[in-house]
Amino acid sequence: MSKETGWTSPKSGAIVKRRQERGGRMHKFMRTVGFSMYQNKRDMDMLLKKLAAEAKIKQELADAGQSHAFCEIRAEMAPGMGVALAGEIDDDRNFTLEYYYPYVTSSELSSEAECSIQRHAEKETYAGMLDEYRVGISLIFYMENSVEFRRLKGRRGVKPRGVALTGLSVQGKVLLPVQKTKQQAENSKIAAKNRTKLLEAAKNGDEEAIETLTIEDIDLYSMVSKRIMSEDIYSIIDTSFMPCGVECDQYSVIGEIQKVERMKNYLTGEEVYNLALECNDMNFHVAINQKDLLGEPLPGRRFKGQIWLQGTVKF
Repeated sequence: MSKETGWTSPKSGAIVKRRQERGGRMHKFMRTVGFSMYQNKRDMDMLLKKLAAEAKIKQELADAGQSHAFCEIRAEMAPGMGVALAGEIDDDRNFTLEYYYPYVTSSELSSEAECSIQRHAEKETYAGMLDEYRVGISLIFYMENSVEFRRLKGRRGVKPRGVALTGLSVQGKVLLPVQKTKQQAENSKIAAKNRTKLLEAAKNGDEEAIETLTIEDIDLYSMVSKRIMSEDIYSIIDTSFMPCGVECDQYSVIGEIQKVERMKNYLTGEEVYNLALECNDMNFHVAINQKDLLGEPLPGRRFKGQIWLQGTVKF
């Protein structure tokens, strides 16, 4: 069973509605953008009313002959961080909320690899998939600019040219860096680039590349098996990017911190870390509430945690 409740905007006088489902739950990653104090659904509904009433409509889509248009509202809590509310708006400017999600954006391109986009089954949101050789797996992310894609997808010649990746985390810790000389760090980067080339060649059917990769994997397994007897696992593994759990857009990552930025949610006053990470020779940003991070993040140290991967596709 479901019901609708009316929300009145003090700015425009429009009625804002939200479909309330019995037994509905809050978004897990709202605490990432500074809303950790909202512990129950009633408080979250009150917050969404406030955000919907104060925020401005960022993008609107209307189909010819229809009285309702799909629109997205962005409530920005700090530059590049906030809550997106999506739903339908009618001719009388009455807005019905369908779904919401927290977001963090970045202007830095993380990957220019081939990207495919697929619609989710439940609602008209989209997931992107990157064939990223540097990570060694296909990266699946929640597409943060789905409304922009819906507006562009009917046009000719529109295709992804790159993706700016961000991650939202609700639990993480800071690890000390692996001690390396400058020469060792340079050798690691060269080895990573060579492996990327081999992976690309192997995908295109190069038998010599496949054989080389197989030998490298056997040697790597042998080396790790010997070192694990006397060393800590985090001194052997420098960075990692691995799928985590049953949801395809959540990953467990270990990445080197390149830059630390503090953001403050202007409504709650909670501080959020925006960490620029380098992981498997790929750069992206991860946001985490200060309350949820164990340790002090500094450039050169490493971040370890589980993230919900988002991406802004550049067209």
